[in-house]
Amino acid sequence: MSIVFAAPIPGQSLTSEPKNLPFERPPEVADPIKALDMHVDKITNARAMEDAFYFLEQGCDLATLVEGMLRSAVMSGIHSVDVSLAIAPALHEYIKGLAIEANIEFDEGLDNPEARQAIRYERNTSRAAEMLRKIESGEMSMPEEPTEKPMKEEMEEPVVSKVEAEEAPKGLMARI
Repeated sequence: MSIVFAAPIPGQSLTSEPKNLPFERPPEVADPIKALDMHVDKITNARAMEDAFYFLEQGCDLATLVEGMLRSAVMSGIHSVDVSLAIAPALHEYIKGLAIEANIEFDEGLDNPEARQAIRYERNTSRAAEMLRKIESGEMSMPEEPTEKPMKEEMEEPVVSKVEAEEAPKGLMARI
């Protein structure tokens, strides 16, 4: 079946029974402290911790891992989005501490200018390789170098008589 036909029909959600999905009902846990305790209990389970460390070792950054855990809890109706926003930093730090204690190298997923620069470099390299491929295949011609116009070395000063210079307005807002 085509992906186009597998998509829901516009307005389909309005015809289904209200409060049919877990996230449409009131959350099971409304207190952020209890929600954080629940997540800490889940992550300290040996199997869950092994899975989390595996994803961190494979290159998933910590912020994405925490965000995924919290979104899953929201979709399951365990707590609301605002609770997940409140507990995200604490859960991030808790898992970070566990990963450091287990000697796992990981990326926190926070703003990293070096990573951004590396991504930008890779994009530019890819674009340059694509341009070279098009030039070699004849799809694109070599770009012409811009012709530079000679610049005037000195600006011509306007000729002003002594009378005009004396009568010119002076002050903060006067034109120079």
